[in-house]
Amino acid sequence: MAGCQRSGDDRNKADTQPPAAATNLTEIEMSSPTLARVLQRGHLLCGVHEGLVGFAYTDNKGNWRGFDVDFCRATAAALFGDPDAVRFVPLTAAQRFQYLSEGRVDVLWRNTSWTMSRDSSGELTFAGINYYDGQGFLVRRSLNLSSATELNGARVCVHANSTNELNAEDFFRTRQIEVRPVILPTEEEARQTYLREGCDALTGDVSALAAARSLMTDPRQHVLLPEVISKEALGPVVRAGDERWANVIRWVLNALISAEELGLTQDSVMRIKEGEGSADVQRLLGYEGEFGPRLGLSREWARDAVAASGNYGEIFERNIGRQSALGLERGLNAQWNAPESGLIYGLPIR
Repeated sequence: MAGCQRSGDDRNKADTQPPAAATNLTEIEMSSPTLARVLQRGHLLCGVHEGLVGFAYTDNKGNWRGFDVDFCRATAAALFGDPDAVRFVPLTAAQRFQYLSEGRVDVLWRNTSWTMSRDSSGELTFAGINYYDGQGFLVRRSLNLSSATELNGARVCVHANSTNELNAEDFFRTRQIEVRPVILPTEEEARQTYLREGCDALTGDVSALAAARSLMTDPRQHVLLPEVISKEALGPVVRAGDERWANVIRWVLNALISAEELGLTQDSVMRIKEGEGSADVQRLLGYEGEFGPRLGLSREWARDAVAASGNYGEIFERNIGRQSALGLERGLNAQWNAPESGLIYGLPIR
């Protein structure tokens, strides 16, 4: 069974830090049992991938790193003023929703696709989108393929309990391409089967395929085919029925996105004083308005979140962008007003 894992400094701080939001817990409990439970516990339980380079993984010192991990830390900082007030719970695709529904994690920051069936189940609430992805195919360069339409007769590895299995089936069926699916219980088993040449192609989210390729002995011998066969809007998920808690997660995400748009970075955010910068900056940093207390948090919640992990762009570039081993372009994940006109758009704090 997957358990909680934390780095050395994490193990002590989260158990001793008092909640930064020193508000009436009785009132909070009435409007958000989850938020009250998290504040009383003194740390966040964050469900993450069990091991996906760039998104959630442990380094050689046992410290959690990655894109989703940084969002967990930012959430903890918004809640407690301490990015280490979090325990990471590694979960497989099959485990994630069960753990969330049972209250064994407070939030999933775990590359989860927002779909109608999940959203309308009555059990889950998606709090936003932190990564726009799509499904693709990874093949060996030696096969000399230029398109997924050339995979007729090929063995295609895909992991079960994900949107990838259905997407691949739809793609090949509508094009009347006969393939031999090799369905594996987990992403890791799908990757290992591909590496053992138990299949000719590996399908999954393009980001996950890029992560898998970065770990191969010679990444240059594997290529991503040009087709992106689905829209995978990935984002944080909470249990349905606690809208105030969903709002906390939603606005932490939007604060990090807005910080990039406003030019606030991990290094600069703590140096800006009251009265400096635009009204949007002053509201984000808690100098104007009571936006944090409305959520049950401190006035400095957004400032603390940005100081913990950086703005959205910093999180992206450090973990999966051009500064990382994955080397992914921003593409759709660029800001809406950037030259490349992406889809990342922070809702206004006002």
